[in-house]
Amino acid sequence: MTTTLSDPALAGVTLAPSAAARIAAIAAKQNRPAALRLAVEGGGCSGFQYKFEMAGEPEADDLVTETDGVRLLVDAMSLELIAGATVEYVESLGGAAFRVTNPQAASGCGCGASFSV
Repeated sequence: MTTTLSDPALAGVTLAPSAAARIAAIAAKQNRPAALRLAVEGGGCSGFQYKFEMAGEPEADDLVTETDGVRLLVDAMSLELIAGATVEYVESLGGAAFRVTNPQAASGCGCGASFSV
């Protein structure tokens, strides 16, 4: 059963408007639903790494939050490692990327793609 919460603060993960706008633009180009899956996998230089992919329908154990009509899907195991996190889309001279600000992370790597708890 999929858990859907309309209040992102209750879900423990927030999708920032900047990320929602970028996901909507990508989805429109690909003619897909406006949904992003965020997962945590073992690996990276700090022990865990974030994995982003465009998503379709939620899986049975997904937590789903929504911002500006865009859904963020997080599986239950990943949610334990990113509770309280915010997903943003940032553009800088070095490039553009989704960034996770994760209060669960004790440390991270320089590129921001991996972390440890």
